[in-house]
Amino acid sequence: MDIFENLESEVRTYCRTWDTVFDRAAGSTLYSEDGRDFLDFFSGAGALNYGHNNPELLRPLVEYLLSGAIVHSLDMKTVAKRRFLETFHELILKPRDFDYKVMFPGPTGTNSVEAALKLARKVTGRTHIISFTNAFHGMTLGSLSVTGNSMKREGAGVPLTNTSSMPYDGFLDGQPADFLWLRHALEDSGSGVDKPAAVIVETVQGEGGLRAARPSWLRGLAELCHQHGILLIVDDVQAGCGRTGTFFSFEDAGITPDIVCLSKSISGFGLPLSLTLFKPELDIWKPGEHNGTFRGHNPAFVTGTAALELYWQDRRFESKVAGLASQLHEGLTQIAAGTEGALVRGRGLLAGIYYPDHQMAGKIAAESFARGLLAETSGPEGEVIKTMPALTIDPAQLLKGLDILADAAESVTGGKVTVKSIA
Repeated sequence: MDIFENLESEVRTYCRTWDTVFDRAAGSTLYSEDGRDFLDFFSGAGALNYGHNNPELLRPLVEYLLSGAIVHSLDMKTVAKRRFLETFHELILKPRDFDYKVMFPGPTGTNSVEAALKLARKVTGRTHIISFTNAFHGMTLGSLSVTGNSMKREGAGVPLTNTSSMPYDGFLDGQPADFLWLRHALEDSGSGVDKPAAVIVETVQGEGGLRAARPSWLRGLAELCHQHGILLIVDDVQAGCGRTGTFFSFEDAGITPDIVCLSKSISGFGLPLSLTLFKPELDIWKPGEHNGTFRGHNPAFVTGTAALELYWQDRRFESKVAGLASQLHEGLTQIAAGTEGALVRGRGLLAGIYYPDHQMAGKIAAESFARGLLAETSGPEGEVIKTMPALTIDPAQLLKGLDILADAAESVTGGKVTVKSIA
C-alpha cells in the first residue's frame, strides 16, 4: 500500500512532480530514502533561503527547545519574540530608514496578505483592491481575489469580488504607456471603477512567470497611489528576505510601500512565520481584530533572529548574493541561447527561462529531476523553468546545477548549450 496515494488528498502537487520519498537534507542537497541525492534549485518555494538544516540556525533552535523555553504563546510577550523584534528593527528597519509597525498574523504568506487587505479596507473605508495580471498572492479567499491564475481562482467555489486586475509591467509589450488605464480610470468618474483602498503588487511575479517589474515602473506606481490616496501593498513573501539581492525586493526602486507582506524565509529555517509591516499611522486595529493561534511561534523567532544576526549585520552578504546572481543569470542566458525565442526572466536568485513552446519548461524540469536537480516551473501555462537556489549555495554547486539544467535543456530542445565556462 502506498500511503501517500491511498490516504493523502488528490490536491497534492509537488510529490507528483518529484516522485520520490525524501529522507534528509543538508545545505543545497536533499537525499531520498533510496540513497539518491538531489541538488536543490527550489529551496522550499523560497522558504529555505539559507539552505536546509543550516547548522548556524539549527544550533540555537536545538538549544532553545532543550532549555524548556516557551514554544507556543499566541501574541503573549516572550523573550524570543523580544529578541526577534529588537534584531529586526536594528538590522533591517533602522538601517533602511523604514518606520513600520510589525504585525504577526497567522504563520503563512496568505495570512500576511489577508491582514494587509483587511487593514487597507479598514483604514480607507473603501472595499476595492487593484491587483495585476498573472499575480499570485495566496490560496485563501481574499488572497485569491487578487490572484490572476484561473485554475486557482476556480478552486474558491464562490465569486471573488471587490477587485480589478490591471496589466503588469511588460504584459502589453510596452503598449500603451505605463498606468494609462489606471490613471484614466481613477480620474474619470465615468470609468466604472471604484476608487480602490489599495493596490497590491509583487516586484517579481514568482508564480506568474517570473516577470520582474522595472524600478521606474514601481516608482510610477508608488507615485500614482500617493497622488490618489491609495495604499500601496508590496507582497514580498517570495521575493523578499534577500531573494532578489537586497533584503526587501523593492529597495532598488527607492520606494516605501504603505504595507509589506513577508513570510517564507523570514524564519530563516523553514519554520512557519509571517509578518505584515505597515506605517504607524495605519495601525488602527482593535485588539484581536485579526489574530491566529500560531502567530506566536517562538522557535521561528529564534531561527529568524539567528538568520538576521548571521547574514544581515552589514552589506557583505548582499555582495555574495549579487555574485551568485550574476553567475546564475549568465548560465541561464547561455542555456536560453540554445532555443530560439527563449528568454531569461526574473531578478537575483529568483530567475528562469521562458520558452515560447510552453511544453518545454515542464519537460526540462522533469528531465532535470531525472538527472538529480529540483527545479519547478512558473507561469499560467508552466512556460518558464524556474530556479531558486539557496542564497548560501556554494558557487561550485550552482555551476553543477546549471550544468544539469543545461544537459536537460539540450536533451529536450535539441539545442546545443554549455555553461562550463561560467566562474
